[in-house]
Amino acid sequence: MPYATVDDLVPTYLSTPPTNAHLLLTRASREVDRALLCAIYDPDDPGVQTALREATCEQVAAWVTAGEDGSGVTPIYSTVTIGSVTLGGRSSGGGANSGGSVPGLAPQ
Repeated sequence: MPYATVDDLVPTYLSTPPTNAHLLLTRASREVDRALLCAIYDPDDPGVQTALREATCEQVAAWVTAGEDGSGVTPIYSTVTIGSVTLGGRSSGGGANSGGSVPGLAPQ
């Protein structure tokens, strides 16, 4: 279950919700969970719930800004080279997977 809802996301983090907002919120919640894998905290504490909700919304906002569509496969490069043939160029957004093969939390 996501830590945040579409109502949490809009208008504080995004002006309009993406069409796949629920999917993005669910996946962002998983990313937050991965970052906190060995952390000890009380999930019923209102302060912790607020922090989890805000982190989830920030993650979705970063993904939407980068052009992530929820698939997790937003291209880092739009260039393909095979031998001496090169097609395309570097994409500007980079998606959620920018800079490495393992997706992670958006920088703050």
